[in-house]
Formats: sequence, structure tokens, C-alpha cells
Amino acid sequence: MISYISSILSGASVALASIQEETDLLASEAAGILSNTGNTPFWPVWSDLWEMFIRMAISIITVGIIVHVFYYPKAKRRDYYFTFTIIGVSIFLLIYLLGGVKLKIGFALGLFAIFGIIKYRTEQVPIREMTYMFVIIAVASINGLATAISYFELICTNIIFIVALGVCENTRWMKHVPSKLVKYDNIKLIAHGMEDELKADLEKRLGLNIIRIEIGNVDFLKDSAIIKIYYEPIMDEFGTIDNINKPCKFK
Repeated sequence: MISYISSILSGASVALASIQEETDLLASEAAGILSNTGNTPFWPVWSDLWEMFIRMAISIITVGIIVHVFYYPKAKRRDYYFTFTIIGVSIFLLIYLLGGVKLKIGFALGLFAIFGIIKYRTEQVPIREMTYMFVIIAVASINGLATAISYFELICTNIIFIVALGVCENTRWMKHVPSKLVKYDNIKLIAHGMEDELKADLEKRLGLNIIRIEIGNVDFLKDSAIIKIYYEPIMDEFGTIDNINKPCKFK
């Protein structure tokens, strides 16, 4: 009887040991599967995800301040407002998510070269808008690519961009002088020594306080000349047509 009970107990112990071994094996396999799943690009790694959200928030806030506080109050261009905002988000995601390809500086400079030569076929992009576009691309690129620096350094870098734009856009430091191209018909006044009469005639016709006048192409056959005038701005705004510096084709 005792031998029978001991055989049963030994068999039960062997079964329990086998069950324990199988349990440990399944646990190790499950841990391996979870660890491999965490390394796949389809499994959320929360630390990296939070870092992307934080850097994206810094980039979007900076771009929002640049566009809404500095650019839009003077330009009043909703189309560029939309363009600058979307470009800022797109460039950040493109650079941050493709940062693993190890292209680093070459990749960033390639983007600068691509977007730096953008030419719209339907409308000439003024130099001010191109400058803001370059600044927004720079902000998004720095926030997406500079993953080796701390958040404090990143925020300070973004603040430097904001302060620089604030100083340059402040009319107390830098006064904007708009200009216009005028096709002028009274070519008698473009002669040397008639500057005061020419200025008075243009101010009377245009109703502007003219600062400086430049004489361009003169056509004696049609009694006309192309004149570029610089004048005091009527409002603290940047007109689109006033930013066109290339000579127009007058007929």
C-alpha cells in the first residue's frame, strides 16, 4: 500500500515538473514575441511616439507664431497662411520619420535645395514670402532632425527664430519702403534738373508721398518712360503687386 502511494506521489511530482517546464517555455516564447513585436515599425513605442509629439508641438507652435503674429497681420494673404502651415507640418514629419535612413545633413540640405528653388507657374512669389517659406522649412527641419539635443536647446533655437523675425518686422528698427513701376507719359520732366517738378507731378497724380524716383527705360517714339518710385506706405501692409521687382511688359 505504501509503495503504491509513493508511486502515485512520484508520478504526480513528475507531472507537475513537466507542467512547470511547459509553463516556463511558453512564458519565454511570449516574452520573445512581445520583444520582437516592440521592435517592428507597426508596434507603438511610446517613448518615441511621445518624443515625436513633443517635437511636433514645438514646431507647430513656432510656425504658428511666425505666420499668425508676424506674416499675416501685414500681408493679409490667407493662401500663404495655409501654404506655410501645411509646409511646416509636412517638412517636420518628412524629416523626422525619414531620419532613420541615416542621410542626416545631406538629406536636410537636399530638401533646402528643392524647396529653395520653388517657382509657382501661376503667380510670381514675392521675396518676402520666399523668405518666410525658407524660415519655416528651416524651423521644421531643425525640430525634426536635431534629435541629439535637449528640449531646452530646441526651444531656445525656436525662440531665436521668433526674436529675429520680431526685430526685422518691427518698423522701429527697419522701415518698409514700398515701390511701384509707373509708365509715365510726360517725358519732359525726366530731364536732369526737373526732379522737383517730376516728383510734384507724380505725387499729384498718385496721391502718394514719394521718397525717391528712378528713371528706367525711355521711349521717345511713344513719349513714355518707365519710372520706379519709392513712397511712404499708406498702411502697415505689404501689397502683393508692390513686391514685384521685375519690369512688367507694358503695351
